[in-house]
Amino acid sequence: MKSNVGASQLTETTQIETAGVEKSSASEWREYGLFLLKLAAIVLIFRSFVFAPFNIPSESMHPRLLIGDYLLVSKWPYGISRYSLPFSPPLFEGRIFDNPPERGDVVVVHAPGDANVDYIKRVIGLPGDVIQMQAGILEINGKPVKKVRVGDFVTPVTQGMRDAAALEGTEYPCWKPQYEEPAKGGGTQCRYPQYRETLPEGKSYLSLDIEPYQKGDDTEAKIVPEGQLLLMGDNRDRSADSRYPADGVWIGLVPTENLVGRAQFVVFSTDGSARWLLPWTWFSAARWDRVGKGF
Repeated sequence: MKSNVGASQLTETTQIETAGVEKSSASEWREYGLFLLKLAAIVLIFRSFVFAPFNIPSESMHPRLLIGDYLLVSKWPYGISRYSLPFSPPLFEGRIFDNPPERGDVVVVHAPGDANVDYIKRVIGLPGDVIQMQAGILEINGKPVKKVRVGDFVTPVTQGMRDAAALEGTEYPCWKPQYEEPAKGGGTQCRYPQYRETLPEGKSYLSLDIEPYQKGDDTEAKIVPEGQLLLMGDNRDRSADSRYPADGVWIGLVPTENLVGRAQFVVFSTDGSARWLLPWTWFSAARWDRVGKGF
């Protein structure tokens, strides 16, 4: 009899202890789930209102940005619009805390229309400005922007450039074969004519004007309407920007509502030769000297 009572007590104790373990395990899973929800909320808020990543897939911002650069884009300088948010939900129109960009800022914008594409360009025309290109010279409000020839822009041909050329349906990573030449350390490199432009407010930057008489070198004078921006790529012959109306290639004028943010600095850069199944190539493909470059 005594033995049976002891067995009964042992069974009851074991059941209580087991229930306690199950309760503790369920609590831990709830806490873990709550932690993941909080983390997701923090990431969403950070990406929506603070910084977002952006990678460079084309040559339109040569020489400042190379194919394979990864940037951080700040969201707060110009205020917040629906395009600042992930997936651009139509929650509201216009901008909250609107703060217009300055001429010369390098910005990321959402393409006008239905295309779910972001572009990175330089702000050239502000509302009320009259912008025109004549023989490759930028004119702002009737005055030519200072443009001085400097040393050539030389950049090694990378796998990323070859891949981008293939997507365009060409085999020439330097746009045309006459701009590709042997590099001293082996391989090949692109060499382009380079200029320094200085805007009326004093901000200067390097630009490329590779060949004369290209589309975009001569345009009609265009008045930038209120609430819109005229954007241009620094690589004038390789950027389909706001110099012409939107037609599926050129992007036309861009509403200020479509501003995503301002480019801040390069956080990583790769030449495109890395392979997922070969981990050591993740490091050999990195261009560490470009990390931290700002605007």
